[in-house]
Amino acid sequence: MGKKATILITDDEKSIRNALKEILEFENYSILEAEYGEQALQIINSQNVDLVMLDIKMRGMDGMEVLEKIKENKPELPVIMISGHGNIKIAVEATKSGAFDFLEKPPDLNRLLVSIRNGLKSSELIKENREIRTELHGNMDIIGNSSAILSIKKMIRKVAMSSSRVLITGENGTGKELVARAIHNNSNRASKKFVDVNCAAIPAELLESELFGHEKGAFTGASAQRIGKFEQADGGTLLLDEIGDMSAESQAKVLRALQENQIVRVGGNERIDVDVRVLSATNKDLHSEIEEGNFREDLYHRLNVIPIHLPPLRERRDDIIILAKWFLERLSDREIIFSGKVFSNDAFEELKKQEWPGNIRELQNAVERLALLSPEDVITAGDVQKFIQQKKKPSEVLNNLIDKTESFHEYKDEAERLFLLKKLEKHDWNVSATADAINIQRSHIYNKMKKYDIER
Repeated sequence: MGKKATILITDDEKSIRNALKEILEFENYSILEAEYGEQALQIINSQNVDLVMLDIKMRGMDGMEVLEKIKENKPELPVIMISGHGNIKIAVEATKSGAFDFLEKPPDLNRLLVSIRNGLKSSELIKENREIRTELHGNMDIIGNSSAILSIKKMIRKVAMSSSRVLITGENGTGKELVARAIHNNSNRASKKFVDVNCAAIPAELLESELFGHEKGAFTGASAQRIGKFEQADGGTLLLDEIGDMSAESQAKVLRALQENQIVRVGGNERIDVDVRVLSATNKDLHSEIEEGNFREDLYHRLNVIPIHLPPLRERRDDIIILAKWFLERLSDREIIFSGKVFSNDAFEELKKQEWPGNIRELQNAVERLALLSPEDVITAGDVQKFIQQKKKPSEVLNNLIDKTESFHEYKDEAERLFLLKKLEKHDWNVSATADAINIQRSHIYNKMKKYDIER
């Protein structure tokens, strides 16, 4: 016989708690009780609870506030709201905030038991899917304690339970797909498919077929019917990655699909209903793309209901230590060759000094390189300097030079003038010594000095 599911009944009316407890214990559930919201949260944080029944109107913290706190800390925990003041508006608000179901007092016995069974089943499916995804793809948590990352985690919890579209922006390697998967995993669609399509990796002429599918014979080479990404994601979540690289024609068709919640396969006439939550991601500035005529403004507004921007790693340097430790631990778990490797404090400080233009993806590669190439178990600052070579940013002088020159020819002449001036100063204006150092003839230096009006 399986373990009893534990249900927490939260209601400030003792008679209601007693009635529900009697019914549910008869149905072989283990029951915990809370009289008010704060007590319910304490029980949830200290004991194993499989489902919560939560009254909306209570003294102190009301049910909606408690629901929000539960979803922040345990988004997979199913919560059934109960209220003696039931109306559509409250029910909709509760569902948007993550409630599994909404029942009016006194609840119909059959409806109550069905809702509890479905809630527990949904929770089990979410847990099983998370375990399977972890086995297939590894741990997919969002790592970091910076204020920016904590804010993003809170936003994910808040928007996950809705079906609102989310536009995720940020540089390459900042973790946009990870955020999209976190939204899916914390949503009511977690038991369904998460499907992603990279709009930049598929030729424009094939993208429509990839998204919407095609019928047999729709074009040369279409030897069989193909189901597209929208249909594959039916009931689940579709991530349109690198949306800024989508062709104008494909943009128009995606816009229509979003407006009508229907698609038509290439070469077909049948309209097919799809229930898909669309998330999108890009490293481009879509405002600029719109101004330049490369991206449809109406599609942008359809996609950008909830914006989430991921900051580059250089803007959250305190997370570098946490991430580097985490990547090293994952390597140690994966292969024995990495076992026993640790970072010294000065290595962490050296990692924090780097610019990380490739962001988290670059840091992950760097940690693996250091773990493999460092000669000792303790990875030092010297190892970081030796094995992590990054392109230097242009100097302030070069940046100023770029800003003040308009043409390549003008830039080249000004750069040449500055180079020659510095080398002459370095060799105390000895033309012969300067010519030998920079490997050109003395006559060329005299010609350049005359051309650029260089005088001591």
